[in-house]
Amino acid sequence: MLAYVTLGTNDLPRAVAFYDALLAELGAKRLMDVGRGIIWGTGPGQPMFGILTPFDGQPAAAGNGPMVAFSAASKAQVDSVYKKAMELGATDEGAPGARGDAFYIGYFRDLDGNKLNAFCMN
Repeated sequence: MLAYVTLGTNDLPRAVAFYDALLAELGAKRLMDVGRGIIWGTGPGQPMFGILTPFDGQPAAAGNGPMVAFSAASKAQVDSVYKKAMELGATDEGAPGARGDAFYIGYFRDLDGNKLNAFCMN
């Protein structure tokens, strides 16, 4: 259903370095450089993720409520993505673990304060 999601940044080089390393844990690669940001994905026809400086030139701001979820293939991959995020300077928003009967998820915020998670279904 979703084609792509983008988040804003106030420090593009720092954000790109963070997401290059983080998204590599999920097998994603850079697909497009749009000048004011980068778009990553895992292949044709798959959802994409981008980090961009705001089009209007105003400062980027993390929302209170929005969150981007990255689909992982296993609990081990959720753990790996979460660990990589922490190594890269992300802020913990909830360590990986079971949430309910069928959800395994780890929450974190990127360097600009955007809330993210990696999850898999048990």
